[in-house]
Amino acid sequence: MIDITPITPSLGADVSGFNIADFSNEDFDALYKVWIDREVVRLRNQPIDDSVLQAFSKHFGALEEMPLGLMPESERLKIKNRYVTVLSNIKVDGKYIGGLKNAEATWHSDMTYVENPPPASILMGVEIPKVGGDTYFASQSKAHDAVPPALLERVQGLSIKHNAAHTSIGSLRPGYEAFDDPREAPGAVHPIVQTHPENGKQVLYLGRREYAYVPGLSLADSEALLDELWEYAALPENILKQEWQVGDVIIWDNRSVLHRRDGFDDAERRLMKRCQVLSPVS
Repeated sequence: MIDITPITPSLGADVSGFNIADFSNEDFDALYKVWIDREVVRLRNQPIDDSVLQAFSKHFGALEEMPLGLMPESERLKIKNRYVTVLSNIKVDGKYIGGLKNAEATWHSDMTYVENPPPASILMGVEIPKVGGDTYFASQSKAHDAVPPALLERVQGLSIKHNAAHTSIGSLRPGYEAFDDPREAPGAVHPIVQTHPENGKQVLYLGRREYAYVPGLSLADSEALLDELWEYAALPENILKQEWQVGDVIIWDNRSVLHRRDGFDDAERRLMKRCQVLSPVS
């Protein structure tokens, strides 16, 4: 039987007695309920295997397939699993084997710049640096509850345009042109306050701060409003710090959690494997 232990009073739960390679429907249902309620679930001492991670992750819904685009055939042949993304600073033959490298990643939710962002992300620790590379999660249901009523009233009916041109480490994505004015940023528009579709909680949906814009406002008013909202997005009492261990698997609710990552020394090796859920299980 699984055992559930809250990680912080605000969010997160350690679930022990659950093996991602071998579990019952009843145990998964229990895990899923904890995830919906606590927003972040941690499983420790899990098997480090791409196919196992994929098979487990697809219980949360349809998975994102890695876009190959114009990737050379020689590079395509190196990909073992198109549903498991590598995040790493490790180089092989002078080339990075994964994304994000060792830079700090600022607070964000995954892919909020698309019309239908992923509801869940599942991340596995394979190689962990001695210092740094920690991941932090901030509850956006708790953030919503902390916002003063007058400010909530001001943002009712307002949305944010979420910048698609830059990554969480600030790099310009291939195919996009540099700009300085957030109003010029490409990306999807989502309401600032949303109702979580599975638990009914009200959440802030901010995406990331950089190059965000509130349509209908002047640039100055948009910047001021966003700065005000972000004061409540990551209050210390609503943050979970994940100090990675090999074999950790973290599942977070991308609809109600922000996350960020500490940078680390590039001389250290960090290797993570991620599955991204494109749509929730029906």
